[in-house]
Amino acid sequence: MVRYFVKRFLLTLPALWLVLTLVFLMIHIVPGDPVEQMLGEGAAPGQLTQLRHVLGLDLPLHIQYGHYLRQLGRGDLGQSFKFQAPVRQIILERYPATLQLAFVALVVCAAIAIPAGILAAYRRGQTMDRAVGVFTLFGLAFPNFALGPVLILFFSIELGLLPVSGRGGLLYYVLPAATLGAALAAILTRMVRGSMLEELSSDYVRTARAKGLSTRIVLLRHTFRNALIPIITILGLQFGTLLAGTIVTETIFSWPPRHCGLLCRR
Repeated sequence: MVRYFVKRFLLTLPALWLVLTLVFLMIHIVPGDPVEQMLGEGAAPGQLTQLRHVLGLDLPLHIQYGHYLRQLGRGDLGQSFKFQAPVRQIILERYPATLQLAFVALVVCAAIAIPAGILAAYRRGQTMDRAVGVFTLFGLAFPNFALGPVLILFFSIELGLLPVSGRGGLLYYVLPAATLGAALAAILTRMVRGSMLEELSSDYVRTARAKGLSTRIVLLRHTFRNALIPIITILGLQFGTLLAGTIVTETIFSWPPRHCGLLCRR
């Protein structure tokens, strides 16, 4: 087992190196000058030159790349041009909020998708199954950057039930978690439905029904337990997707608020 993990880790190193190299090159290819953004358009040419020298941006690209890799090897992620603070410190301050939001969104996703998928599989071909299909269609078709403002307009501005933005008590989690969990719930609902349909056609399910067991016991105790393996796999993959894709939702709902912690001390 140790040999397997070591082998897998070694195989990931070339992929990590390629990703790091692409990120470094993309930062230099993208139009815009971070030094001008830091000093403003009215800065004197001498100030721009001096700051570029201090930051090492006047060095040849291959030398900058070497410094970049050496700093990463020491665990130094550098200085943020925007916030004028260490990148590692910013991540450590803000990432716990992302983890909390992603976890709550995953719980919302599972709470919606699992009952809906089970019900759709049990009512296959009936009205409830078609209604769940329409829900999954809208969930997949409605992007986060559109769903978030719609939820804010309806639940916060029109009804006044939930806060518009920010990070606080449980009510602050509702809208961003629902925004993140909607599309993932649509995907998971289809997975649950397909997995349940596959198990419902098995011989052990027919045997359980022939014994006179109730529908609830057959669905939850027998069928759902065996259908959990692919469902748990998908949930794990979706949690990774949430961690990587919350930036749009966090921006819409100011999560976490811009005035918190380190950003207030710069």
